[in-house]
Amino acid sequence: MSDPYTTREDAIRPPPATWADRLRHLGPSVVITGSIVGSGELILTSSLGAAAGFALLWWMLVCCWSKSIVQAELARYVVVSGDTYLRAMNRIPGRLPGPAGPVSWTLWFSLLSFIPGVIGMGGILGGAGQALALLTPGVDSRWLTLLSAVVAAAILYTGSYRRLEQTMLALVGVFTLATVVSVFAMQFTEYRLSWSDAAAGFAFDFPAEHLVLALAVYGATGVNSAEISTYTYWCIEKGYPHFIGRQHDDPSWPSRAHSWIRLLKLDVWVTLAILTCATLPFYLLGAGILHATDQHPQGLETVHVLSAMFTQTLGGWSLGLFGSAAFCILFSSVVAGFGGISRFAPDYLIEFGYLDRAKLQERIRWIRVCGGVLPIASMLFYLFLPSPVALLIIGALMGALLLPMQSGATLWLQRHRLDARVRPSAAARVFLWLTFVFQVLMAVGLTWIVVHQAMD
Repeated sequence: MSDPYTTREDAIRPPPATWADRLRHLGPSVVITGSIVGSGELILTSSLGAAAGFALLWWMLVCCWSKSIVQAELARYVVVSGDTYLRAMNRIPGRLPGPAGPVSWTLWFSLLSFIPGVIGMGGILGGAGQALALLTPGVDSRWLTLLSAVVAAAILYTGSYRRLEQTMLALVGVFTLATVVSVFAMQFTEYRLSWSDAAAGFAFDFPAEHLVLALAVYGATGVNSAEISTYTYWCIEKGYPHFIGRQHDDPSWPSRAHSWIRLLKLDVWVTLAILTCATLPFYLLGAGILHATDQHPQGLETVHVLSAMFTQTLGGWSLGLFGSAAFCILFSSVVAGFGGISRFAPDYLIEFGYLDRAKLQERIRWIRVCGGVLPIASMLFYLFLPSPVALLIIGALMGALLLPMQSGATLWLQRHRLDARVRPSAAARVFLWLTFVFQVLMAVGLTWIVVHQAMD
């Protein structure tokens, strides 16, 4: 069995020449949107709309559009260099003691975020269980959460990228279509979006009372820190580093690398288009319906409250449609999210010196074990605190703190370790720098809020 995480020169492939060939080589975007288009959109985005109304519509565009540059440029480094995400992070200066020798501080910081990430996934599983409860009245949603966790663990234990890719495509399609139809139907009700509502959404107000939730939405929606890292692993499994090769002295290498990078950027654009189409409708539904009716998702009633976004636009019959769509997207988030996490979890063992990178079968075994265990562990957090919104905020805030580390590391890797012939354009570098500065300021503000609240 070939190793997808070791670049092989015998797998070099010329870039696709036609649009049909390019479309066949897309795929990481499909899997990653199974994770991106999910909990943050359905639960946190809708909750922010319910709390703030249309005032933060501009903020939702920032959440969607400001992080894809990091996704694209970090993936550029990975597919050209042959490094995995954590191997790249371990190249960042600033060494701290590790189990088998010094490692980069970024590894420890990334590992610190692991548990909050699993906690946040518990909120997604809980939401999936609550969505199933809408379809099976009388059944305790916690039992359905357990069922969802077991099924997800069984799927992930197989470790099949191809099956996962096809599953995510179907689930994301169901979700996106259902939300767009509901927003369209809202325009024929008393909750329709008016020009004054749209104008209010771009007045650039930022109500202070919603600051923590808004920062959590930034950390969870669009391409979050976990998805930026896992995207690189899906690119590796799709074969991009193998197709490019590492024969930098080959005269055809720069041209081939640029061609595959263009395909990767197309894949990122697909991700951005899908997540934008899926994120904004839920914010509009939350602001237009939940805010107007003063409903706020929380606790075991979170998904039931959210269902008003469909029943108030399409009618009572749509409760089953909402339950089905909500389960599809939340469950897909679990499968795609843990599918990605399980792929870089063994990389921690490698970088910390516990596992030999050359032992392919051991790494595959760890991927499957992590995929089988993590959904169960995440489900236990939900049973302890059955509040999807609270659990998601915990994971999302930690994810927001990781974002400046990733954008800063990408800047350093491109400057010091990326072949100059395949570096990004000046415009892309400027945009990446602006993103880095914005995320640093956001992380500083978030840290100040957490410390201030802890002292109070």
